[in-house]
Amino acid sequence: MTTNWTVTRILRDRNAGLYFVGLVVSAFGSSAMNLAAGVWVKDLTGSNGLAALCVFAIWAPALFGPALGTIADRVRRKPLLIRTNLGLAALLLTLFAVHSRADLWLLFVVLFVYGTAVVVQDPAESALLTAAVDRDLLGDFNGLRMTAVEGMKLVAPLTGAGLYAVFGGSAVGFLDAVTFALAAGLWLLVRVHEERPKRPAGTWRTQTAEGVRELWGHPLLRPLVLAGGAMMFLASLSSSTTYALVDALGHAPTYTGVLYTAQGIGSVAVGLVSGPALRRLGERRFGAAGIALTAVAVAARAVPSDPVVLASSVAIGLGLPCALIAAFTAVQREVPGPLLGRASATANTLIFTPNVIGLGAGAALVELADFRVLLVMTGVALFATGLFLAVLGTGASRALPAQDASPPLPTPDPPPSQTPPNASRTSAKSPSDANPA
Repeated sequence: MTTNWTVTRILRDRNAGLYFVGLVVSAFGSSAMNLAAGVWVKDLTGSNGLAALCVFAIWAPALFGPALGTIADRVRRKPLLIRTNLGLAALLLTLFAVHSRADLWLLFVVLFVYGTAVVVQDPAESALLTAAVDRDLLGDFNGLRMTAVEGMKLVAPLTGAGLYAVFGGSAVGFLDAVTFALAAGLWLLVRVHEERPKRPAGTWRTQTAEGVRELWGHPLLRPLVLAGGAMMFLASLSSSTTYALVDALGHAPTYTGVLYTAQGIGSVAVGLVSGPALRRLGERRFGAAGIALTAVAVAARAVPSDPVVLASSVAIGLGLPCALIAAFTAVQREVPGPLLGRASATANTLIFTPNVIGLGAGAALVELADFRVLLVMTGVALFATGLFLAVLGTGASRALPAQDASPPLPTPDPPPSQTPPNASRTSAKSPSDANPA
C-alpha cells in the first residue's frame, strides 16, 4: 500500500476527518500558548528561571501518569474528553486576570492543571483510537498525528508571538481556549457508542499496578519503552548543547530557530512514511533504525559546519520520532482495552520523565565539558540504545502484513472516533517540544 493510499483511506473516514481537523486546530493553539507563557513570565519578571518553570509546570503531572491513567479506564472516554476540554477552555479565560508579577501564581496554576488534564486525556484518546481504526493502520494514524503537530509548530509560534506582542498573553490564552471549545464540539460530532466500563477491582494503587505490570511484562513493549526513555534522556542531553553549538558556528542565539525549523521539517516527513515503514519493519526494528539515525546525526553536530549541522537537524527530526511512534503504536496494538488507559499513561511517564532529568543534567554538563565531546559521547550512547533495541527481544516484534488498498476502513456500528484534538496538547507524541534542535 502506498503512503498516499493510506492517507486517503484515513481521511475519507468520517471520524478520522473530524480527528484530523481537530488535531490541526488544537496543535495550533497549544503551540502558540506554549511559546507565549514563557515570554509572558519573562516580560513580567525578567527571570529566565521563572520562564523555564512554565515548561516544568506543564510536564510535572506526567510523573503521576500511571495513577491518572486509571481515570480513563473507569469512565466512558468520549464524555471524559468533552468535559475536560470545556473545563480547560473555561480555565484559560481566567488568564485575563493576570496583569503583574503578583498574579503569576494564577498562570502557573492554569499550566499545572493544563498538564494534568493532558495526562488524563491522552490515554482516553488512545483507547478510543484502537476501537476506531484498523489495527494495521494505527502506525499511519500516529504518523499523521506527528506530521500535523510538527507542521503546526512551524507556523503557530510566529502567530502566538505576534498576538502576544499586540494584545498580550491573555489573548493567546483566549485563542487556546477557543481551540479547546472547538475540540469539545468535534467530539460531540463523533459517532461512538460506549458501554459504561466495569469498575476495575481493587484500590486505586492496585489498578495502577495492573497497568504497570501489563506494560512491563510484555516482551515487545518493555524494550520499546526502555529504549524510548533512554533515547529521550540522551536527546535532551544533546539539546542542552544547542546554544554552545550556535555560538561556535558564529551565529546569534536566534539561529536556534533555524535549527528548530529544520528538525520540524524532518519530523513532518517521517510522519508521512511511518505507517508503511512499520508494516515492513515491525515496531522494534523501526524504532531501532530511528534511534541509530539520531545517534549519527547527534555525533555529526560536533563538525563545525553550517551545512552539516543543518543536515543533522533534519536527520534528528527524521529519527527521533520513530521510537515514539513505534512504542505508542505497539501499546495501542498489544494492550487489552480495559487496561489501555493505565498502560498508555505508564508508557508516557516512563518515556518522557527521563527527558526532564536529561535537561537538568545537560545544563550542568555543558558547563563542565566541551560540547563537542558531549555530542560525540551522546551519539555513541544513542547508537548503543538502538543496538539494544534491535537485539533485545528478537522475535517479539514482527513486520505487519501489507494491506490491500481497495477495501474500505471497517466501520463498527456506530464507529468510534480517532483521537481528535488533544493528542496534540501533549508532547507525549511529539519530541521537539522537549528536545528542540
